[in-house]
Amino acid sequence: MRGIVAFYLTYLPCLILGIICVALVVHWNYSYRGGFAWDGSANHFNWHPVLMVTGMVVLYGNAVIVYRIPLTWGHNKLPWKLLHAGLLLLSFILSVIGLCAVFDFHNANNIPNLYSLHSWVGICTTALFTVQWVMGFTTFLLPCTPISTRAFIKPTHVWMGGIILVLSIVSCISGINEKLFFALKGNTNGTLSYSTLPPEAITANSLGVMIIAFGLVVLKILSNQIWQRPEPGYEEGVYQPLGYDGS
Repeated sequence: MRGIVAFYLTYLPCLILGIICVALVVHWNYSYRGGFAWDGSANHFNWHPVLMVTGMVVLYGNAVIVYRIPLTWGHNKLPWKLLHAGLLLLSFILSVIGLCAVFDFHNANNIPNLYSLHSWVGICTTALFTVQWVMGFTTFLLPCTPISTRAFIKPTHVWMGGIILVLSIVSCISGINEKLFFALKGNTNGTLSYSTLPPEAITANSLGVMIIAFGLVVLKILSNQIWQRPEPGYEEGVYQPLGYDGS
């Protein structure tokens, strides 16, 4: 019981931090960057950070800890598998739209694509995410996949899930910093210099801190063995899950 209480005391800040991350990235791009459009202008680009933070960090982070929620224990695993896969698919869709936003903006304004370290890390992260989702779907959702195969792949699947979250956070943090360096140039473009820490910089830096905090809480939940979903043979007599399929 104490373990369950401790989980929810950790999970609540995770939810709150996720909401703060989405609110901050929307506030930053709406209040300081001019809002949103899909017309090749600078406002077109603003969809990129909003969708990447929402999709690749917040939605993704919540999706990977679905199985850790005690509410899911003792129930058929299939609905929670579908929720896990569905949240990840939504995360993937938002991320792809976010990538389309930045590529469209660059192409409309003759800006080179994929030249920065941020873009390299981001593309690699999205590629890994794509492979991870496809492998997860074929391994854990298709009924024809042998249970032995699921058991063999599961540790790698879980490990890759954490790695992708870390890379997503790295991508977002580097992207925030890159955008601030480009946008806050002082007298060059009529803005206050980033080094003077104007309100926009404080907002964006705070977003970065919240993203890191969110990621640390998610990784804490993932790393705690006590919060893993119990399976057959785990504390026999205390817990008997329904419809366990080996994954």
